[in-house]
Amino acid sequence: MDVHKNARSVPASRALLFKRVSELGYSVRAASEAAGMSERRSREWIRRAERDEPLTDRSSRPHGTRAIAAGKREQIIELRRERRTMRQIARIAGVSTSTVARVCRAAGLSRLRSLEPAPPPVRYERDAPGELLHIDTKRLGRFDRPGHRVTRKRSFGSRRQGFEYVFVATDDASRLSFARIYRDERSDVAGRFLGEAVRWFARMNVRVERVMTDNGSAFLGRAFQEACSALCVAHKRTRPYTPRTNGKVERLIQTLLREWAYRFEYTSSAERKRWLTPYMHFYNYHRAHSALGDNPPISRLARNNVLKRNS
Repeated sequence: MDVHKNARSVPASRALLFKRVSELGYSVRAASEAAGMSERRSREWIRRAERDEPLTDRSSRPHGTRAIAAGKREQIIELRRERRTMRQIARIAGVSTSTVARVCRAAGLSRLRSLEPAPPPVRYERDAPGELLHIDTKRLGRFDRPGHRVTRKRSFGSRRQGFEYVFVATDDASRLSFARIYRDERSDVAGRFLGEAVRWFARMNVRVERVMTDNGSAFLGRAFQEACSALCVAHKRTRPYTPRTNGKVERLIQTLLREWAYRFEYTSSAERKRWLTPYMHFYNYHRAHSALGDNPPISRLARNNVLKRNS
């Protein structure tokens, strides 16, 4: 039995209270003061003991419930699908607004936007590597010893040391990816990352024609726009509040978090940073990718010399 943390008594002290009154000649007031309870509460425990009832806390569950009829429930849901408010439904159905809210919540119709049909997924893939490069960032905390994700102790970890930012670029056609870590995510840093990514893809015989980013300040700044112009790369932006447009790089970031950032116990963020390059090699050359028929991204590039050199 779970006893409330602020309870003045437990079953043993209640039994002692009854014993003092029934056998030891205590008055109810004296026994109540000794037990640290009110006289009214003590009399209730004494009455229960005299009826041979258990001296434990009773369940807070209601003795009975009035479930709404199935027909009424269907009526409420049907009215909700007509985009009526909960107050309107309550007046029509003859029930309380809280009942309508409970039925709608159970049916997943608490919000009117839930009535909107889910937009059909628009899946696309460029024909050739380099036609579109997806870019995004992820903020990670710096640390100098393992934190609670590994130790499972909330009080164990580093003092606040700020953040570092993982910039990630993935090719739409081949899923070939490139990543670097920087101390901040200003527009000039985003431009520098774009230059490094374009040069890295150039070494893979992939010419980047355009990039797609979200509407973050790092990608809207002048420095990033100037970098795009200098590299002759067109810049495309996603629709506001529509991260699925950039879904390929969003998926890559989740993979990085699961398989690189939080999978192993690193002694510091510096060690974690050192392991990013080996992991990206594994991702590009050896990790099976379900969208590529369980082949690694490098398999999309028709370059036998690369495959031989990195197999």
